[in-house]
Amino acid sequence: MATEVESPSIAKIHLTERAARQIRVLLEKEGVSPDVGGLRVGVQGGGCSGLSYAMRLDTQPRDRDKIFEEHGARIFVDPKSYLYLSGTTLEYEETLMRQGFVFQNPNAARNCGCGSSFTA
Repeated sequence: MATEVESPSIAKIHLTERAARQIRVLLEKEGVSPDVGGLRVGVQGGGCSGLSYAMRLDTQPRDRDKIFEEHGARIFVDPKSYLYLSGTTLEYEETLMRQGFVFQNPNAARNCGCGSSFTA
C-alpha cells in the first residue's frame, strides 16, 4: 500500500481532542480497530454552495490516501479532496441546538448556512 502518514511540515488536517474522541467512539461501535481504521473525509460536488463535505468510517486507508493522526484517531483523505481540505480543523460540536462534526476550512471562500457545503 502506498499510504503515508504526513510529516509535521506539510499543511495537514487537524483533529481537535473532542473530534478524535468521537471518532474513536464511532469506530468502537462498529467494531473497527482505531489502529487500522479511521474517519474518511472528502469533498464532493453538490450542496447549496457548490461543494459539500463527505464523511464515513473506513476500516483501512486506500492507496494514495493521506493519513493524519492526532489524539489517538486517524482520518483518511484522498488526494483530490486534500486540495480543498489542506489546513482544515475538524471539530466535534455538542450543543443544545446541534451535534456533529464541524469543518473549520481556511480554503472556503463562502460557507452555506448549514455548514455542510462551501465554495472554494
